[in-house]
Amino acid sequence: MTTTLKTASVLAFESKLANSDAIMASGNWNDRGNAKSFSPISIKEKAVRGTISNRLKSALASDPAKVDAEVQKANLQTVDNAALPFEQDTLKVSFTLRVIGDLATPSTCNDPEYQKALADIINGYAQQTQFTELASRYAVNIANGRFLWRNRVGAEAVEIHVSHANDIWVFNGQQFDLRNFVEPTGDLAKLAQVIKQGLTGESFALLSVNAYVKLGAGQAVYPSQELVMGGAKGDKSKFLYQLDGVAAMHSQKIGNALRTIDTWHPQATEVGPIAVEPYGSVTNRGKAYRQPRENMDFYKLLDGWVLKGITPSLEQQHYIMAMFIRGGVFGEAG
Repeated sequence: MTTTLKTASVLAFESKLANSDAIMASGNWNDRGNAKSFSPISIKEKAVRGTISNRLKSALASDPAKVDAEVQKANLQTVDNAALPFEQDTLKVSFTLRVIGDLATPSTCNDPEYQKALADIINGYAQQTQFTELASRYAVNIANGRFLWRNRVGAEAVEIHVSHANDIWVFNGQQFDLRNFVEPTGDLAKLAQVIKQGLTGESFALLSVNAYVKLGAGQAVYPSQELVMGGAKGDKSKFLYQLDGVAAMHSQKIGNALRTIDTWHPQATEVGPIAVEPYGSVTNRGKAYRQPRENMDFYKLLDGWVLKGITPSLEQQHYIMAMFIRGGVFGEAG
């Protein structure tokens, strides 16, 4: 390795876990596995009159008459809503996942010397591990139904059906602990093997995932919520994502759940697994668990490995490779 090697100014990787959006349907638990028994869930609007519940300024809060006047104001809202029909008790969430190989070749790199050094590292890791640990963790996150997010909470039963070619594997999502990753056995090991072969490029890997969640008749379900930019919001305070009128979840939200495998960050014992991100960011906690000052972020670890020949621990090697699988633009900042 030469001392003049520098990070490429243009460096990008395409995601190797290419998942689709997820669509939502309703049916009954006893009919799971029968696609014809499930019908698409539509998004409906509700107009509601809410109460004032935000924190009041001190001048208002200290005067009972002003508080009474404030809470009498109408809090009118129009919101999107999605729910199961009253004659059906089960949510079905469906998406596909394509696993792509050739990790050692970035989609863009403008420095051949850096690309060669990076390829040597990635190929060395692949030969050493065969992506076994990463494939196992991705498989667990499919089998446990983590991608269901809030739809998984409080469910009576969760069952995940995964099909690949002529194989269909069925998992009880509630048998898996969301904080720990088990050593795959049985059908879970077969699923992990398919993902591993996709990452190594040994074979084509396309998975079809159907999750069945027994929630109860008429219960609310939770598609992705849309971020509305600028002044297009109008009077509506909540927009739910839909595909051709069908309630759906963003591919980014599904992908975030699939890559929630990072238990190698410094606070993993207390926090548990987080999504693989350059700085270990978890936006709903407002926290970055991989701080550059601790030399635990992706860029410090990668530069030390490629430019300085400082080989990270095997756990951090898993993290770095998971970042490449995640994809992104990683060139030197200009």
